Amino acid sequence: MYEALYEEYLKKEKKLSENSCLAYIRDLNQFEAYVNGRGIIHLNEVSNADVVSYVMSMKQQDMSKSTINRRLASVRAYYRFLIKNGIMTKNPTDEVKTPRVEKKEIEFLSVEDMEKLLELPDGTDKGIRDRALLELLYATGIRATEIINLKLSDLNLRMGFVKCDSSGSKARIIPVGRLAKKALEDYVLDVRDKLKAGESEYLFFNYMGEPLSRQGLWKILKEYGEKAQFSIGLTPQVIRNSFAVHMLQNGADVKSLQELMGHDDISATQAYLAVTKNRIKDVYDRSHPRA
Repeated sequence: MYEALYEEYLKKEKKLSENSCLAYIRDLNQFEAYVNGRGIIHLNEVSNADVVSYVMSMKQQDMSKSTINRRLASVRAYYRFLIKNGIMTKNPTDEVKTPRVEKKEIEFLSVEDMEKLLELPDGTDKGIRDRALLELLYATGIRATEIINLKLSDLNLRMGFVKCDSSGSKARIIPVGRLAKKALEDYVLDVRDKLKAGESEYLFFNYMGEPLSRQGLWKILKEYGEKAQFSIGLTPQVIRNSFAVHMLQNGADVKSLQELMGHDDISATQAYLAVTKNRIKDVYDRSHPRA
């Protein structure tokens, strides 16, 4: 009944990206289909028992804990919207427990491995593009979705920063270091137009002249990760993690790192502190004569 208003709210007030909006609405539609099967026509007629039943149904389908939690979070957000707008007075998702998800170990590369990776691209047009891509990922820690959606106008080479706002939150300005700036200059000034960029506004392209896709980005990283023979798979998230860990190891404060990474919740940034503390303890244990 109020789904269209909710979608408009996500886009205009929450300023979520198109992909994020689609994910929320998809989760909500799946929940609606479930309760419709229980004879409930409108979502504002749902009870706490209906939500509990939905969670149990997902568990019986052997869905992963993270999937169950994500779907429940989407449903919970919808009911918060209804309450905020005076449509409901009680959230039926209240007191519904979510499955506990074990935290995955954060995977990242050492500084030495990152240096090795950034030296791999050759001097071909493709290699120059790849070097710019890798340098920008590591210099800024931006997400996969953010880098493939970057426009040429988002990059300010003279001042050395990139504007990033495709994650759905407010735009943030991220500095670009000296080496990344040089790699980007080589790409933008000498190579980008050769890749059939034409009049397109996007920053990165594939060999067909089409804007780089998420799958294309993953493929590029996978190839370089295999060349480097890393013990972990190379993904955009691994480079993002490496950016965060290396920043903290070199004295960055958590609040500044939160802003750079675009985390709404500082707890997401603080997760990297545990990694750096463990690393410091390892160094201490190896180095101190009385450890």
